[in-house]
Amino acid sequence: MAIKKTAGKKKPPRAGKGRVAAKKGPDLKVSGLRARYHRLELHAGLLREIAAMAGEQVELGPFLDRIIVRVAKATAAESATLFLLDETGRTLEFAVVKGPLAAELKGKRMSAGEGIAGKVVKSGKAHISNQVSADKFWSPRVARETGYQTVNILAAPLKSKGRALGVIELINKKDGRPFTRDDASLLDALAAETAIVIENALLMNDLRLRAGQFVKLSRLSAILNSTLNPKLVRKRAMEAAVELLECETGSLYLIDPEKNELYFEVALGEKGDAVKEIRLKMGEGIAGWVAKEGQSDLVRDTSTDPRWASRVDRKSKFQTRNMVTVPMRARGRAIGVLQAINKLHDKSFDTEDLRLLESLADQVAIALENARLYEEQKVMFKETAEALATAIEKRDPYTGGHTKRVRDYCMATAKYMDLTPEDREWLELAAILHDAGKIGVDDQVLRKPGRLTDDEFNQMKQHPVFGFDILQHVKPLSPAIPGMKHHHERFDGKGYPEGLVNGAIPLIARIIAVSDTWDAMTSDRPYRKGLSHDIANAELKKCTGTQFDGVVVEAFLKAYQNGEIKSQAQEGASKQPQAT
Repeated sequence: MAIKKTAGKKKPPRAGKGRVAAKKGPDLKVSGLRARYHRLELHAGLLREIAAMAGEQVELGPFLDRIIVRVAKATAAESATLFLLDETGRTLEFAVVKGPLAAELKGKRMSAGEGIAGKVVKSGKAHISNQVSADKFWSPRVARETGYQTVNILAAPLKSKGRALGVIELINKKDGRPFTRDDASLLDALAAETAIVIENALLMNDLRLRAGQFVKLSRLSAILNSTLNPKLVRKRAMEAAVELLECETGSLYLIDPEKNELYFEVALGEKGDAVKEIRLKMGEGIAGWVAKEGQSDLVRDTSTDPRWASRVDRKSKFQTRNMVTVPMRARGRAIGVLQAINKLHDKSFDTEDLRLLESLADQVAIALENARLYEEQKVMFKETAEALATAIEKRDPYTGGHTKRVRDYCMATAKYMDLTPEDREWLELAAILHDAGKIGVDDQVLRKPGRLTDDEFNQMKQHPVFGFDILQHVKPLSPAIPGMKHHHERFDGKGYPEGLVNGAIPLIARIIAVSDTWDAMTSDRPYRKGLSHDIANAELKKCTGTQFDGVVVEAFLKAYQNGEIKSQAQEGASKQPQAT
């Protein structure tokens, strides 16, 4: 059956404008969908990239830089900034900046309560402002300072586990359009993922930092405890504080219990020596407060602290900006205060610095206490040796004061020789003990007013061996005993008790030999008058290389020329009452 055409049926439209117009709506819709899909794909890729890094160890700086570039591109923003909140929660730092003002703003800081970024930190919610001039939260300060025209802003918080870390802020869309809710949702999602990476990176950095600090603290502790010299311990304590806390200088106050004062024992840095002698009353200044209260203290700005003793700066011409101060305790009692001054790189000390200095102070206190006990032990040995020498001299009325003079001559000679502080200490003890063995010599020989016979002299020659036999059992004295035992050896090997030659004779024994002989020559005896200084000095020179070490003789004569050698006759003259 044929189908009839119905009248009035519309003819297909001719090609032309009407046909194009009919297809315009669908084409734009497809194009918009494609653009939106492309944008979502870009966003999704960025989210996947950030999420993938959340479980990895990343270098925070490069990561944040890369993320901000991608965020700015994804949102078509003209400028983008990532602010990080400092640990005090009071300051936002321009950590990453992209756009026209990148070089000018990067690294700068602003109050955590300032502007739209501050509002986002406080509220923890994203903020859109498409007309910033009418936004009550907007701070125009940066715009005024830089001349940059801000039209609209989108900001989202960086927060992890409820803790604010910072803000991501986008400024001015490149096409001039306003930021949308979609942009805000995207930025919120990106910020949340980014915050996780930042949190993980900060935790890893903190772990690395703490591990490094532990290694450094262990090394510094080993250095502190490698010496028992109190002055060296104090010096090293300051060097350790400066290195550990990365500060300009430091100080160590010790407590003077008799005067109830703190005295400035050591200071390092450019102005260290200038403030060395300053004393503080207990409770005076920040150091005095810490010593009195027994509590650590962190001062970020000394100019605002009423306790700060500014006279210290006035005297030293040194400007103190900030400091951290901690007490030092040993055996349950306060012994002093350790202080680090002026954090470097325009930073302020923080609670981590306080914790570190407290740990160091514990090590310093132990080292100082060990050094104090060692010093007490040395004093005890010295006083015991002096008492023994005095007891021996009581048996020999003709050599009164001999031991003291020999000790003084030896120490004067040592000033002109290359001896370590430890060598000088053992030299002093050996000089005090050099005649200790005379306690084993028969009184008839020791107290004989005339010259000794050969047999008597042979008995007297045994006193170095007697001294060795007596004192060799006192192990802490072992470094001093060779000087005592061999002070009658001769450079040519004709001495006693062992006939040692040249360098085989211990150096401290060679020094005692010169000092002992010069005193014997210049002192009066019942059977002769003491020689003049000139004759005694000439005798030393004559016997150089045979009886004496030439280096020691030269040092002795330098000390003599500088007035540091006083004979028995000179000592006696100085004790005579002066005519009036």
